[in-house]
Amino acid sequence: MLTRVPRSRGITVNEIIQPQPDALPRDAAPRPQESATVEKLIHLALPVRLTHMRDGIRTGIELACTYDIHPRGARLLTSRNVKVGDLITVERGRQKSVCQVVWTADPDSTLRGQFTVECVEGSRIPWEEELRQMEEQYLPVIPGSNEPGSNKPGSSRSFGRNPKTTMNAFGRGEQNRRRRPRYDVEGDADLAEIGGGSRLDGRLEQISEYGCLVSAGDLLTPGTGLRLALNICDVSVALRGHVRYTAQNRAMGVEFQEIRQGDRPLLDYVLTRLRKLRAYDFADLEVVTEPMAAVAG
Repeated sequence: MLTRVPRSRGITVNEIIQPQPDALPRDAAPRPQESATVEKLIHLALPVRLTHMRDGIRTGIELACTYDIHPRGARLLTSRNVKVGDLITVERGRQKSVCQVVWTADPDSTLRGQFTVECVEGSRIPWEEELRQMEEQYLPVIPGSNEPGSNKPGSSRSFGRNPKTTMNAFGRGEQNRRRRPRYDVEGDADLAEIGGGSRLDGRLEQISEYGCLVSAGDLLTPGTGLRLALNICDVSVALRGHVRYTAQNRAMGVEFQEIRQGDRPLLDYVLTRLRKLRAYDFADLEVVTEPMAAVAG
């Protein structure tokens, strides 16, 4: 079934979605695109064995590797043609779990062959120990912007600190930010204040490589440090940043400072898709080449 995912201002994303098997538990964990809650995700390569199944029949065994792991599943790479809704048994050592494919990358993108699974059967996930022992890592959105001792926005010392200092200490990185295109889009945003108790659900309206515009019922003060989870194009990207400004008491401009390790390829994947879609929209415009006088006459 071909599902058209609506986007703002007439842009549409086409995704092939297959119905989920009725045998799956109804109380299974929600898919990433259905919840914007920030959850622990570790960028880690672990060798695993995949047993592919189609219509309840095993169709082959494959050795693979994880890209990242989280409490509900993992992102992996395959040489096979997997589809959303497929069931795959994932084994690592003595741990085994039946998982469902919930996302597949565009085969024409740099992420081709990658897919995400969520565990639906099994008492333990195969990477439970690694998740317990490891912590998430965040990297600067602009490489080199977090040198030791730096008080630039995005450094661990600047989150939640003086908003005035945060708003003015940008330099060359700020000039680079202004050259990045922004894209109109629809998506979910989960915002959590760093060092505070505020947590907001919002709607993503615009995004660029270095920031986004989020509408929400309650707005935070400019300079507030945030941890964000953005759900767009069926992937989730986690970032840290600051509220840069508020607009018309309905939206916040957020500037990205750090991105979760392993999520940069996903952000690039999203921006590439939006860039292509915008190019398609311009290509669909009718171009009038007749002289205006001839048209009028």
